[in-house]
Amino acid sequence: QVQLVESGGGLVQAGGSLRLSCAASGSIFSIGVMGWYRQAPGKQRELVASVTSGGRTNDVDSVKGRFTISRDNAKNTVYLQMNSLKAEDTAVYYCNAAITTGPGSERLYWGHGTQVTVSS
Repeated sequence: QVQLVESGGGLVQAGGSLRLSCAASGSIFSIGVMGWYRQAPGKQRELVASVTSGGRTNDVDSVKGRFTISRDNAKNTVYLQMNSLKAEDTAVYYCNAAITTGPGSERLYWGHGTQVTVSS
């Protein structure tokens, strides 16, 4: 069984920083793309950033220059460094990962989410 566990959320003042971590564990053969999504109250879940196994990253315009996604393949962990936080970054942040547990068995897994609250 595969699990994704996020950590690092919390309450921070506008302009502050937080670092989120998401560790994958279980019967993992390989991990492809890993990503961070967020969902604010009353809004749909949206992609924040993603990173391939080779380290190529992608992020949305609203976080460019402020958030940085990275991963440690040896630890099956993805990180999201969030700087210059704004009130509109307040949301539940979820990580996901495309994980292969055996031949032809790749699927997308999700964490349970971690709350990030930015006070203005």
